[in-house]
Amino acid sequence: MSEVTSAVLPVEKAFPVAASRAYNAAIALFGLMSAVGIAFGIHSFIAGHEHVYGVTREVPWGLLISTYVFFVVTSTGLCLVSSIGHVFGFESFEPIAKRSVFLAIATIVSGFLVIGFEIENPWRMAIYNVISPNLTSNIWWMGTLYGAYLFFMLIEFALLQAGRHRQAAVLGLLGVISGVAAHSNLGAVFGLLSAREFWHGPYMPIYFIASAMMSGCAAILFFTWTAYRANGWKMSENLTKSLSATAKLGAMLMAVIMFFTSWKVISGIAGDPPGKFEAMKALLNGHYSLNFWGGEVLLGMVIPFVIILASRAKSVKPLFIAGALSMIGIFIMRYDLVVVGQIVPHFHNLGIVDLPHYFSYTPRLHEIMVTIGGLSFCAMIFLMGERLFKGHVSESHGH
Repeated sequence: MSEVTSAVLPVEKAFPVAASRAYNAAIALFGLMSAVGIAFGIHSFIAGHEHVYGVTREVPWGLLISTYVFFVVTSTGLCLVSSIGHVFGFESFEPIAKRSVFLAIATIVSGFLVIGFEIENPWRMAIYNVISPNLTSNIWWMGTLYGAYLFFMLIEFALLQAGRHRQAAVLGLLGVISGVAAHSNLGAVFGLLSAREFWHGPYMPIYFIASAMMSGCAAILFFTWTAYRANGWKMSENLTKSLSATAKLGAMLMAVIMFFTSWKVISGIAGDPPGKFEAMKALLNGHYSLNFWGGEVLLGMVIPFVIILASRAKSVKPLFIAGALSMIGIFIMRYDLVVVGQIVPHFHNLGIVDLPHYFSYTPRLHEIMVTIGGLSFCAMIFLMGERLFKGHVSESHGH
């Protein structure tokens, strides 16, 4: 037990003066970028979304929706992967639990920040969610379930910090249940839209859960290595083994998502299904082909999969690289999912005069800055959490 008990270095030793200044500067920089993004978001309320955002009546969901999906997918994945250890009792996953739960909170809050600036009147959602619930609305359920999920995760993290692991496991289980329900419901927001053929289908909620766990594994590899590198800590043998187990799980899930992606392509081509076929052409050899082949396939799955296998999941730095590449690819994956599902006109096959073959969408400055603000906010919270909670230690740090 001595290897997994909290043993924190004194602050002055854990953070040498030069490193501490650089660390504080990084927090300040990300805080400034967060403030700039928030300022752009506030200005969008004043100027009007229709004037500063690139979304249109034809393509109403854009970069901010895909960024929100990226954050909440990653949060759910972090929750699920962390629960393998401290909820379901697999010891090899226990050392990553505290940081993963904290990151799950940081990413879901960052997602709420971004979606708040995407919704034209976000305060109405909070009010009418309570006083006028629509139980037939997937989006109502999404907001409600993610609110419950955040509540459970906050209490779970507090109990973990207090060392009350048995109670934390109970809250972790509630977090898993609400997270899976919320995230599968998010998949249903897309999958039950029969008017959007690219999204429509019963597999979407299942795909969202599998891809969430893949995202969670990538985030754990990326953020854990970053934390230890930034602070000059040496990983314990237990944590190294835990990251190895996480990487192996991530590789398996990458193989699963490759399977899903392959059949998504096949189902979008076979039989020339209307709407879906046109969207798939845009992905495979059209305007979004670089995103698909370079971002989703290579960065998101293939290259990280090969790196993990080549390193046998034993060397931490290659695992960090795999996690970083996978997160970039997953961000592009969410963007493609949201945007490509809307670019095919509903009546594309009727030969209507002046109806474009594809609708176009390009993110504008305000959307990009709000996205950068959300990503910076998440990075700032991560760095502040490492400092405030002494690296979320569940094992000894060393130099």
